[in-house]
Amino acid sequence: MDIKDLQRENIKTLKPYSTARDEFKGQASVFLDANENSFGSPLPANYNRYPDPLQLDLKDAISKIKGVPIENTFLGNGSDEAIDLLYRAFCNPGKDNVIILPPTYGMYEVSANINDVEIRKVDLLPNFQLDLEKIAEAIDANTKMIFICSPNNPTGNSINRTDIETILANFKGLVVIDEAYINFAKQKTFIQELTEYANLVILQTFSKAWGLAALRLGMAFSSRPVIDILNKVKPPYNINQATQDLALAALENIQQVNDWIKITVSERDRLSNLLAKLPMVKKVYPSDANFILAQVDDALGTYNLLVDKGIIVRDRSKVSLCEGCLRITVGTVEENDELIRVLTPQPPKGGAENPA
Repeated sequence: MDIKDLQRENIKTLKPYSTARDEFKGQASVFLDANENSFGSPLPANYNRYPDPLQLDLKDAISKIKGVPIENTFLGNGSDEAIDLLYRAFCNPGKDNVIILPPTYGMYEVSANINDVEIRKVDLLPNFQLDLEKIAEAIDANTKMIFICSPNNPTGNSINRTDIETILANFKGLVVIDEAYINFAKQKTFIQELTEYANLVILQTFSKAWGLAALRLGMAFSSRPVIDILNKVKPPYNINQATQDLALAALENIQQVNDWIKITVSERDRLSNLLAKLPMVKKVYPSDANFILAQVDDALGTYNLLVDKGIIVRDRSKVSLCEGCLRITVGTVEENDELIRVLTPQPPKGGAENPA
């Protein structure tokens, strides 16, 4: 498979914007090339200079943890930027289509609609696994990408590895595996398969286990041709210097992150067991993520009850295959205890007097 044949014709001939930092690399004492403010910034740290457009220092630090070479790594303003760029680089508006597998992460569809790309929906099976037969039926010559979220959002389960490998081996477009929640799962990342499949794209994020959602930093790992195309079409300075600096500092605290992951997994299991004992909970689905999907008697009523008590969850009851379900993020021990306290039926106050 030649990845270059998948990209849009106008992207093949696109001449990317050349930044001042692309045209000069090296050390200098006076920079008068980029029309920056030469005096500094009105902040404790100076951010008057444009950042490294390819984030090489940050990618190098990430490569030491992920085991992925810099040339196979793309950094985006959240994973959402990588998703959008994949559409813009590989999908011809009004012509091509992609396949998504509801219930799943909503931005796949939103980005498709923004880029005028047809969405073909193939619902997961009732056990939230892939329907390989219907996926095969949905594919045609203009199908450019298949999005697979594993562990899946909002269901929390990992997708069977052999099913994903079947798609990778047989589909001639890009297979995008969104591993935003992989740190909480028993299933291994697909990073080790990058050298086997040129059409494999893996999305990961700093927003979940790393606790850096406010920084908006996402990762995409893929073959060199895919990464080169993403770098070609991205905005020149898509990752700001403050984000790069803070992410580098966070990467030095990996033990703290690993400790939080262990606590989250332990609390996920404890919270699942406590929820399952509540009379209003019909089912608690197994989870490999940092959240739990629970089916309840009255999803909207339960949601509103929690809101009244200052506890916010996600009502997923109108999502395909998630009827009557709430998605509950695993909180701290104290937050989880408060959730259970609010949801536990209270005995009526007072009571009838004993008969004489």
